[in-house]
Amino acid sequence: MPHALSARLSLAEGLQGPPGSLPRLLRSVASVLLSIFCTANSPVIADSGGFLVWKELPPLPDELGFAGPFAGVHNDALIVAGGANFPKPVWERDKVWHDRIFVLTQTDGEWKDGGRLPRPIAYGAAVSTPDGVVCIGGNDSAQSFDEVFLLSWDPQTETIVTTEYPKLPKPCAFSAATTIGSTIYLAGGQSGPSLNTAMDNFWCLDLSKKATPDQFNWQQLPSCPGPTRAFNLTVSQHNGFNECVYVISGRRKHGNSDEPNNFDFLRDVWEYDPSAQKWRQRTDAPQCLMAGTGIRSGQSHILVLGGATEELFFQSDELRDSHPGFEKKSFAYHTITNSWTEAGTTPANHVTTIAVPWGDDIIIPSGEVRPRVRSPKVYRVSLRQPTQGFGIVNYIVLFAYLLAMVAIGIAFAKKNHNTDDYFRGGKRIPWWAAGCSIFATMLSSLTFTGIPSKAFAQDWVYSIGNFMIPVAAIVAARIAMPFFRHIDATSAYEYLEKRFSRAVRLFGSASFTLFHIFRMAVVMSLTGLALAVATPLTAQQSVLLMGVLSIIYCTVGGIEAVIWTDTIQTAVLMGGAVLAAALLIAGVDGGIAGFLTSAGQEHKFTIANFHWDVASSQIALWVIVVGAIAQNLSSYTADQAVVQRYMTTADEKLAARSIWTNALLTIPATILFFGLGTALFAFYRSHPERLDPTITTDQIFPLFIAREMPTGIAGLIVAGIFAAAQSTVSTSMNSTATTIVTDFMRPFNICRSEQGYLNAARCWTFAIGVIGTLLGLVFVNPEIKSLFDAFIKIIGLFMGVLGGLFILGAMTRRANATGALIGAIVGAGVMFCLWSFTSVNGYLYTASGIASCVGVGFVASLLAGRSKENLDGLTIYTLAGSAAST
Repeated sequence: MPHALSARLSLAEGLQGPPGSLPRLLRSVASVLLSIFCTANSPVIADSGGFLVWKELPPLPDELGFAGPFAGVHNDALIVAGGANFPKPVWERDKVWHDRIFVLTQTDGEWKDGGRLPRPIAYGAAVSTPDGVVCIGGNDSAQSFDEVFLLSWDPQTETIVTTEYPKLPKPCAFSAATTIGSTIYLAGGQSGPSLNTAMDNFWCLDLSKKATPDQFNWQQLPSCPGPTRAFNLTVSQHNGFNECVYVISGRRKHGNSDEPNNFDFLRDVWEYDPSAQKWRQRTDAPQCLMAGTGIRSGQSHILVLGGATEELFFQSDELRDSHPGFEKKSFAYHTITNSWTEAGTTPANHVTTIAVPWGDDIIIPSGEVRPRVRSPKVYRVSLRQPTQGFGIVNYIVLFAYLLAMVAIGIAFAKKNHNTDDYFRGGKRIPWWAAGCSIFATMLSSLTFTGIPSKAFAQDWVYSIGNFMIPVAAIVAARIAMPFFRHIDATSAYEYLEKRFSRAVRLFGSASFTLFHIFRMAVVMSLTGLALAVATPLTAQQSVLLMGVLSIIYCTVGGIEAVIWTDTIQTAVLMGGAVLAAALLIAGVDGGIAGFLTSAGQEHKFTIANFHWDVASSQIALWVIVVGAIAQNLSSYTADQAVVQRYMTTADEKLAARSIWTNALLTIPATILFFGLGTALFAFYRSHPERLDPTITTDQIFPLFIAREMPTGIAGLIVAGIFAAAQSTVSTSMNSTATTIVTDFMRPFNICRSEQGYLNAARCWTFAIGVIGTLLGLVFVNPEIKSLFDAFIKIIGLFMGVLGGLFILGAMTRRANATGALIGAIVGAGVMFCLWSFTSVNGYLYTASGIASCVGVGFVASLLAGRSKENLDGLTIYTLAGSAAST
């Protein structure tokens, strides 16, 4: 951070200096780029063993080890309890069940005696929860059990506390369990001592109901449609839409005979969606993985780190100590592409144990390594993302582009003589450039990474939202833009003062300012996370680079620099996407025919869902249509970033052309970017071994850029992502500075001259850029599953009320300032409640904000009485002198 801090300080000095200090400013930019280059150009890490790194922890304090122990983590301590083994000589002794509890803490790295279980027991299921390790079922030499209990580690007294939980509906052993939220799901297992008692059971226990004993019990869910089974894996993971439960592999037995033809060794995979309460079959595992260790990894992978096959299953008694052990091979299943691949060799294959997440690592405690033989070894497995140098050619392309953007800002600096030049470009911007700028502003880097990742994970349903932009363009070109041109507004919120009062104007302007500061931070942080996989830059370094360069060219060049860089960035954005789509389809097995077939089989071209559920992750068509119309109406009527561009052309006719330019660009762009996501799906379904479990879903396109794109082209497309982010950031900086100067300074005559306001505009642009960049660093959060969804919610939380104020003012004659303020406050409260207390899809936030603001505002205005008589040019009824009323 010292490099970054010193760079920011030198930039601040350069921006505050006279025009002659611009060469020094360029030297400051170069120092920032050089410092990032030096810290980011790290050496290549190669590992022939793949992305899994295995290390040994202290072994269990039992020389034999155990099969079937309960295992989990609580209060940062690993708990291993119970289990069974064969005393030596293993082929001459009977199996022995155990009741000992062992605890390993991070602090001292030594195993502690945790006491004993209520009885010797093994082969149950276990899951880690915030309250402790829930141990489920199990057996001993005589019977299976239906008991469930909690093991909690008290670090102060260094003791294990045991708590009884509700019993299972039936005794169950050799099953597996997982959790989604506060609910435990248990699948498979056998109810008796023999495998022929294997079940198709699927039960759940909601831990959130502990406080209500009459409701705190196991529930029967729809049974798994596949065969009955035991020794299966049960793992939860996100499938692109929802968190789901996956039941994998296992074995079963017909009748009492141990003849080989009485056994089924299963490879099937079943997915259960709790939100829909439905099962569907997925791609079979490459081989039987019975009694294996499975665990979720990243946002969409399941790792199987061990498991037994049918090979040599019937030769155990014959081979005995000559048995080679279970095959040392691991696998990865990707839930979105529904594909399997090998994950590398393993130092050992421990079966009949439980894979336990501990921090960022996976623990494999003890287990069986070959028939009758256990191992006391405990493995810590971590995932490493292979890194590669970005390459000097890519760096040259990237930094040349970024420096060119700064040069454009400097070139336009001499044209800014007053705030009209700085905020409106002197009304000399060509209509097509203004249209491209609106397009770049509305789409941003979230288009380049968020939409492809959304289409990769889901389908084309969200594309309908973009097709609503031409509908909003009609309103923008025929109603909104003439309003603002008529009052010659620099700030969109000047209208609110003319229509209502200064208080409403300040409320609207303040809301917009907060929205765009947060928008800047969200865009930079999410883009930084996405770029972290495409370049050696960390997310924080990418945020700094985007922020610093945007601050420079936006602060110096004003709106004209922003619009022309937006226009260039539009070309880079679209050109890079076209090239990437072509390379992706060419890389799919079978080319374009394989692309269409692969995507079609998994329903990736679905364009509409027909239902009435407002909370469903498979968003309904009506939610998309209503939400998109509301979002776009708010953006085109109440967003200063868009309204400001209406004012940069010479007249209304040219401004209308700019609006339609944006609307028409949206159609091919939507097809392109959703198609890009579908092509990513088809490519990685053809090549699942090229997926990386360490990345987020939003990083899927940057992963392709980093690993698959030709040198130089990768640098250009990364530049496109930077470009798209900078377009949004620079727009937010300039537009927010516009509202602050126009709405909070000019009405109160804070500056004495036009030059004073111009200087204030530059200072505010710089300050907002710094604030947004710092917030962007704070907001870096790799846990976000979809930056597209996150951004939709941010838009809804702020723009719903703003859009509501403009619609209330323009569409009614009876609305007044009192009603508008009440409506805005109620609307903001509704937005907060939707966000905090409901699971309503974020796409409806804006529509809800508009409806509540307009509805409450209009009723409150009627109760308060009319307070403004002259509405000429301020409503749709009086814009042309009409006497209509409502």
